[in-house]
Amino acid sequence: MIIMAAALLILFGATVILQADLLPDKKFVLLPPVNFTIKITGLAQVLLRWEPDPHQEQRNVNLGYRVRINAPQEDDYETRDTESQCVTILHKGFSASVQTIFWNEHSLPASSWVSAEMKDPPGSPGTSIANLTCTTNTVENNYVHLRRYQVSLRCTWLVGQDAPEDTQYFLYYRYGSWTEECQEYNKDTLKRNTACWFPRTFINSKGRDRLVVHVNGSSRHAAIKPFDQLFDLHAIDRVNPPMNVTAEIEGTCLSIQWEKPVSAFPIHCFHYEVKIYNIRKDYVQIEKMMINSFISVIDDISKYSVQVRAAVGSLCREMGHWSEWSQPIYVGNDEPTSSLEWFIIALMAAICFVLLIFSFICRICHVWTKLFPPVPAPKSNIKDLFVSTNYEVIVDVLMVWHMSPEPGSQEQSLESWLQRNRN
Repeated sequence: MIIMAAALLILFGATVILQADLLPDKKFVLLPPVNFTIKITGLAQVLLRWEPDPHQEQRNVNLGYRVRINAPQEDDYETRDTESQCVTILHKGFSASVQTIFWNEHSLPASSWVSAEMKDPPGSPGTSIANLTCTTNTVENNYVHLRRYQVSLRCTWLVGQDAPEDTQYFLYYRYGSWTEECQEYNKDTLKRNTACWFPRTFINSKGRDRLVVHVNGSSRHAAIKPFDQLFDLHAIDRVNPPMNVTAEIEGTCLSIQWEKPVSAFPIHCFHYEVKIYNIRKDYVQIEKMMINSFISVIDDISKYSVQVRAAVGSLCREMGHWSEWSQPIYVGNDEPTSSLEWFIIALMAAICFVLLIFSFICRICHVWTKLFPPVPAPKSNIKDLFVSTNYEVIVDVLMVWHMSPEPGSQEQSLESWLQRNRN
């Protein structure tokens, strides 16, 4: 044990001595890089390049460089190379600085900074475009010699508030090493380009590079200032809705299935939301899931509307926007009245309303009396006939009474006679 402990102490001491020899002493001074330049290599892309100071003392140390972007947005990173590529907007100018550092010993002092600057491009203020927005969408390609999935690009913008009326704008996009100019524009009333459409692009929907959009312009009355903007694909991608959504009801079980959207991403990349709307109860149920099927328990006396939407999940890229809802599918009982039935009901109601109004007008204006005057009645009516008949009956009774041989007064004899002969 004593021998082993002594060996460990000797080894530790040797390591400390070796590290002390490798570390630069306090008199070792780092010199800043030389020949620091900024060069534009593409749309919104610059190459920073520098060289080590030839008078830098050479020792057994690892040197590196710290790069600081000062404008248009601050950034700070380290590298061991003598060049660095940076993607950034350039219409506001660009400036950066670089210094020499000890790569493994950040506690030791670095060199002084050396800087370079690139002025913003010329142009009159207020002439560049404003409110640039872009969206991408994936479409399936039926041509065998092309990629199966193609990405379309659409951008819109507003004309600069101080741009002359004869200003014309031109749009370019860059993705990776590919740059393309727009060929299909939409124009305003003054025939100025205000929107651009690329049916097919070289954008990789599964890629992680940023999309660069550059818009410049021309006018006979002013210099038009260019405009750059960077887009993350996940932030502007318009995901397609799920395909072939089906829904079936068996008893109290609602079964919903669908297929993944048209996309270059595989099926495991998608998240889904299912919206089930109970029409009779006016109730909405929304469920989240990562599979392409869903089963729910329902009542069997209602009608339901089913829709599904999708989004690419964080498993395959940063979470983006949800797609539009799929077209609604209706299942269940209590079907709403069809359009034909509604039309018939509305037609019958309209006819009844017209007839009611017509009848009211006819009554006010006595139209029926004018169209159908009353028929004249005969002078002798049924009442006169009854009066004449009764008179004849009375005369016959009196004649029979006078001819009867009963004595007494006429009144008593007539009353008694009538009582006896009533039947």
